[in-house]
Amino acid sequence: MIKFFRKIRQGLVTENRFRKYLFYAVGEIVLVMIGILLALQVNNWNELRKKEEAENSGLRGSFSF
Repeated sequence: MIKFFRKIRQGLVTENRFRKYLFYAVGEIVLVMIGILLALQVNNWNELRKKEEAENSGLRGSFSF
């Protein structure tokens, strides 16, 4: 996959298509940012789930009959 993008990038640079290369570069940056934001969101969900499980297990232990 990386070779595929490298070929596109090199082809655009060698053909002096700066505008298309700039558009490609901005698109690649946006995709990376989306990936990072998704990873952060999944991490936040996981931390919230762990916190809720800890609170629930603490409540169950204090009300034993």
